[in-house]
Amino acid sequence: MRKGILLLAVSSLIFTNSFAQADSLMNMLNDGSSAKKEPVSATFKATRIIDGSSVENLGMGILDFRIDHRFGLLNQGASNFWGVDDATTKIALDYGITKWLMVGIAHDVLNKEDNGFLKIKLLRQKTNGMPVTVSYVGAMSIQTTPAPTLPSGDTWLFTNRLYYTNQILIARKFGERLSLQLMPSIVHYNLVDSTKFSNNTIAIGIGGRIKVSKRVAITGEYYYRLTNANMLYQGLPTYNSLSIGIDIETGGHVFQLMLTNSQGITERSFIGQTTDSWSNGGIHFGFNISRVFTVVKPKEFRDQAKGW
Repeated sequence: MRKGILLLAVSSLIFTNSFAQADSLMNMLNDGSSAKKEPVSATFKATRIIDGSSVENLGMGILDFRIDHRFGLLNQGASNFWGVDDATTKIALDYGITKWLMVGIAHDVLNKEDNGFLKIKLLRQKTNGMPVTVSYVGAMSIQTTPAPTLPSGDTWLFTNRLYYTNQILIARKFGERLSLQLMPSIVHYNLVDSTKFSNNTIAIGIGGRIKVSKRVAITGEYYYRLTNANMLYQGLPTYNSLSIGIDIETGGHVFQLMLTNSQGITERSFIGQTTDSWSNGGIHFGFNISRVFTVVKPKEFRDQAKGW
């Protein structure tokens, strides 16, 4: 199974590269000259596909205030107002430092967790050139819950609270309607429930976006764990994360609605510690909203202002 998934991923990249080269050759034959290599923009419309990061970065000097909300289980019924009474929130601030570097900090209410990350754009897809966009995401989380009571003589270490995530994001935009992204990921847990589990969870994520109208797109995201597939979290079995959503563009912003089996919103939570399953009715409704502010105006606008 693992070899099949890896083979599929490699084959997809080879096909993508071959497709781009063939497309470039056809353009040169039609034009009779070398086609220009223009950067491809808007592979995705937001910096997140659903829970996980997309290859999109904020522009330089742009601050994004985000509220990511996940309700409880829909199958909890009227007694818990179909999950509304068991909601959780992540509040985040993301900032674009340069055209290729953005950073962010966040607090996840469910897990009492503070999180920081950086995203670096390594390669950018170009027409008749580079076939994919490649980014790196690195994140660190600190859980802030009170230390548990341990048997006499044992010490609760601060490092038990730490988690690390490393991801490579590989995306391609196929025309105006379809974008796909592959996400090899490693999540390191300094503390796991049992010595029989590894501290490193290795997963391959796949995400996509299909544009169905000028302002609406359907999104999807799935993380398949290659290790720790049977890992426990707080004594409960864990499952691969699967999310389906809708992006709605509203005046330059994107409002995201989704159904997911992951109530946790940070990478260490939804990749390796999802305790609900679609097959058992373990589905959560959620949404992401954001408000963008220009903190530092681009140079061209500053130059225009001087001339007024």
